[in-house]
Amino acid sequence: MKATRTPVLTERILCHPESPEPEAIARAAALLRQGELVAFPTETVYGLGALAFDADAVAKVFAAKGRPSNNPLIVHIAGRDWLEWVAVAIPPVAHRLVETFFPGPLTLILHKHERIPPVVTAGGATVGVRWPAHPVAQALIRAVGAPLAAPSANRFTEVSPTTADHVLKSLDGRIAAVLDGGPCPVGIESAVLDVTTTPPTLWRAGILSQAELEAVAGQPFQRPQPGAVVASPGQFPRHYAPRAHVELVLPGDVPNIEHRLARWLAQGQRPAALVISEVTPPAGARLLRLPAQPEAYAHRLYAALHELDAQGVEVIVIEQVPADPAWDGLRDRLHRAAGKP
Repeated sequence: MKATRTPVLTERILCHPESPEPEAIARAAALLRQGELVAFPTETVYGLGALAFDADAVAKVFAAKGRPSNNPLIVHIAGRDWLEWVAVAIPPVAHRLVETFFPGPLTLILHKHERIPPVVTAGGATVGVRWPAHPVAQALIRAVGAPLAAPSANRFTEVSPTTADHVLKSLDGRIAAVLDGGPCPVGIESAVLDVTTTPPTLWRAGILSQAELEAVAGQPFQRPQPGAVVASPGQFPRHYAPRAHVELVLPGDVPNIEHRLARWLAQGQRPAALVISEVTPPAGARLLRLPAQPEAYAHRLYAALHELDAQGVEVIVIEQVPADPAWDGLRDRLHRAAGKP
């Protein structure tokens, strides 16, 4: 009789989001030190952690996510004094930004230390470094005693997870554990700024506005140059994407939103709209309204996309966010969700 292999399910480790229990942190840290993968909450999204100095453990991240090896990872630290552990030749502008925005939703690209394995940086000479503000992430990294390489804890190109349930929906059985610390408060990925270039290069917008970052840096930023070596994650044309087809509509174009919903219904599809404006959907179409403030919108966006996917929605008509710099990070996520960077 042929033996059947019993699937190994991912362990859920419950943890208080503000006062993480030592036993929960110790369990997750022990798995990481054994070279396993553990998902954990940050203030932005859930990350999929592996020991940053362990090339074999980091390779498991790419396998679990189905992530291409030319997509670098961000290294997460637990203090300013950890910077010298993972980076060299840190410029003064980086120290100014660290002083103001660390810990928080900002990743700085720096010249990597030789102890960072090439698999982390996609073979590049730079490394993205972040000090997360979430108490669970901080406690976990300190307990491990070493930096963690951690992309978002989901299959490649899918919507990033902001709850442990989102992680399990995507990676159950593919990773050792998820440290369940509740919903992530920010809700979209960090801004990514390369300070090895002059001027600094903003690779990815986040909830921190470019103006806020430039004010502290003391200089304007550039955008990535055509043909530049990709130093940041989140650069693929289709990213942060639900299973449903996504269409973007100009802000405030309510008639167009309602027309598109009716058209998709007539074609036998299951449509939904994700909007800020007041919209009256036709019968049979789903509607989710998000807040008109960027921070509150970011907190809800990925959860809303996960919710619509779970309901079997086939088309999502999204009202584009306002053309204000405070919304730059959200506008980027919506364009990539629609495959239109």
